[in-house]
Amino acid sequence: MTRFDLTGKTAVITGAGRGIGRALARGLAEAGAQVAVVSRSQAQLDELVQEIEQAGGRAFAIAADITESGAPEQVVQATIEQFGGLHILVNNAGMNIRSKALDVTEEEWDRITALDLKAAFFMAQAAGKVMCEQKYGRIVNIASVGGLVALRTGVVYAASKAGVIQMTRVLALEWSKFGVCVNTIAPWYFRTPLTETLLNDPAYLQDILNRTPMGRIGELEDLIGPAIFLASDAAAYISGQTIAVDGGMSVYGF
Repeated sequence: MTRFDLTGKTAVITGAGRGIGRALARGLAEAGAQVAVVSRSQAQLDELVQEIEQAGGRAFAIAADITESGAPEQVVQATIEQFGGLHILVNNAGMNIRSKALDVTEEEWDRITALDLKAAFFMAQAAGKVMCEQKYGRIVNIASVGGLVALRTGVVYAASKAGVIQMTRVLALEWSKFGVCVNTIAPWYFRTPLTETLLNDPAYLQDILNRTPMGRIGELEDLIGPAIFLASDAAAYISGQTIAVDGGMSVYGF
């Protein structure tokens, strides 16, 4: 066993039906964790559970809308009933609507913040109650470099992700004394179902590459290592931090 080994740990991953969440669920399972995968799509979750189990891991599907009142507590309770405990939360579920600030509607604001910030907090709170009581836990929030630097559209998404980053700091301040480490990963562009259309536009893609010192789009595999690290005992003295997994984009200058 290494300090990066997650054997014996149980993880909840939200937004696990596709994209980043799906990749992180597979990655944590490969590192030894039992994973409870959460999404609104039962079909996507069933397919993911089958993939993980065929690879020798253990997984459990929880179809839930975590923006609904009480849903985070129900997810945590179902995980404990299935696996006997909870040690890791990967707070990944999120959405974006790419409106310019002058065009944002109240409905867009409410939809995005409800999932990207409010639900993320209440998932952390539900998991944190268990983790603080048992004096151990790892919470890995998935934000965005849009929460660190200004992007040209998506003001509500950016505000929500900045909120997640600040939320991470406050939770770390409150919970680190209980052995609960709370950190954030801030990705740049990765090819997922949510970004596929944008990245298929050659001009848009080139603009992204021009702003990325490494000169490439992120691969989902690039996120698995940081997530395992922050979820493991290798990161036992790290809390309240944000790691930008962005090919250097957030330090880009002129």
